[in-house]
Amino acid sequence: MADAVAKVPAVTAGFWIIKILATTLGETAGDSVSMSWLGETSATAGQSGLNGYVVGTAIFGAALLILAFLQIRARRFHAWLYWATIIASTTAGTTLADFATRSLGIGYPGGSLLLLALVLGSLFAWHRTLGEISAASVHTREAELFYWITITFSQTLGTALGDWVADGSLGYLGAAMIFGGALALVALAHYFTRVPKPMLFWTAFILTRPLGAVVGDFLDKPVSSGGLELSRLAASAVLAAAIVMLIALLPQRPESVAAQERLE
Repeated sequence: MADAVAKVPAVTAGFWIIKILATTLGETAGDSVSMSWLGETSATAGQSGLNGYVVGTAIFGAALLILAFLQIRARRFHAWLYWATIIASTTAGTTLADFATRSLGIGYPGGSLLLLALVLGSLFAWHRTLGEISAASVHTREAELFYWITITFSQTLGTALGDWVADGSLGYLGAAMIFGGALALVALAHYFTRVPKPMLFWTAFILTRPLGAVVGDFLDKPVSSGGLELSRLAASAVLAAAIVMLIALLPQRPESVAAQERLE
């Protein structure tokens, strides 16, 4: 039987490198809009910083909806469209998580628990509906809809987790070591245990987001808060250029069902 080809890229080392850079870009770009641009505009107008998170979420949410629609309507895998949608989801996740944890009054623990419940609920509904949750199954519109909903929730969850850990005694670098170490454990489990690969994939996917969040915060937050206080726009431009270069240079082939089954 011929391989069924998914509309998402094969999960390789290059995939995870681009994903971490994309999540870091999502943090710096999201902060550039909600805190630097819109936040300063709201402050000048004498309004609450809440406006920055709300308007930022609306802007990036609209971009995510448009790109996800194009991604789902596409007949085959397009690397540039896929990664643009990932970046939109991680940027929207940044502003949405900030709105949930800082403006709704539920804090990092409440926001993280709420978002974790949404991720697990999405995966449960996906499995109940289609019988699997692997990336290789994303070759139908129904599966792809579940995929992007789960990704959006996981990106938002990752932002809340990253901010929660980094705002404690560990700081940005300590938090980066925690999430990097957790990713290393997931990689070891992939090679040396029989834990289901889809479970490991989604665990790693969630963990890359807080890693990117704390690295992004380390780059642009004030020195007094433990950051480098680099320009958010400059950091975003450098990260975007690195992502473009890697997408152009690294092989971007679609995942196939048969290849995934051989791994499992």
